[in-house]
Amino acid sequence: MKVAILCSDPGHPVNPWLEDWRRGRVAQHDIQIYRDKADLSGGDILFLVSCSQIVTAEDRSHFKHSLVLHASDLPKGRGWSPHIWAILEGARAITVSLLEAEDKVDTGAIWAKRSFDVPEHALHDEIHEKLFETELALMDEALTLANSTFEPVPQVTSEPPTYYRKRSPEDSQIDPDAPLSTLFNTIRVMDPQRYPAFFRLYGHTYTIKLEKVD
Repeated sequence: MKVAILCSDPGHPVNPWLEDWRRGRVAQHDIQIYRDKADLSGGDILFLVSCSQIVTAEDRSHFKHSLVLHASDLPKGRGWSPHIWAILEGARAITVSLLEAEDKVDTGAIWAKRSFDVPEHALHDEIHEKLFETELALMDEALTLANSTFEPVPQVTSEPPTYYRKRSPEDSQIDPDAPLSTLFNTIRVMDPQRYPAFFRLYGHTYTIKLEKVD
C-alpha cells in the first residue's frame, strides 16, 4: 500500500518513532513522512500524527482512508493535548483512538482503540514511550483493517462529548510556594525541551528539568 504520514512538527518527539516504524515496513509498503500537506500526492492511507495543519475534505479525497491518532477515549476528550489534560486530572490509564478524519475535529468513526497504564511515578519520556508504542500498534492495525471488510463504528454516546482547550505556555507555570508533592504531577508531564515547567521568583523565570535516577 501507499502510505503517507503527516506530522507537521519536525521537533516533535514522535518523529524518531515514526521513522523507525517506516523503516521496518518499507519492504511491504511505500511509506513516506511529510511535514506539509501541500507535499501530499495521494495514496491508500494518510495518517495524521501530531498534525496541526487543517486537512480538508479536498486533501483527504486523494486517499482511500485518512486516519487520525487521538489520545483519548472518544467522544470524551476531543480537542488538544488530551492525554496531558487527563493525567493532570488524575488519570492512571490513557486510551488512544484511531479514527477517520473529518471536517469537525475528532468526530470521525472509530477504527480501533488501545489503552496503556500511566504509573504515578512515570515522567514525560516514559509516558511518551507508552503513547508512541500504542499509536504505532494502531497504525499496524490500520494496515490490516484497510485490506479487510471492516467497517468503522460511528461515535455514539448517551452523554455530550467533552472537549479540551489548546494548552498555552502559561499552563506550564507552577507556584513556587506550593509543596513539591502537589506540583509533581504537573512537572512530570511537561516536556523539558519544548514546554518546560517553570516558575517566577525574585524577578526571574526558572525552568525545571525532572529526571528519574536509579
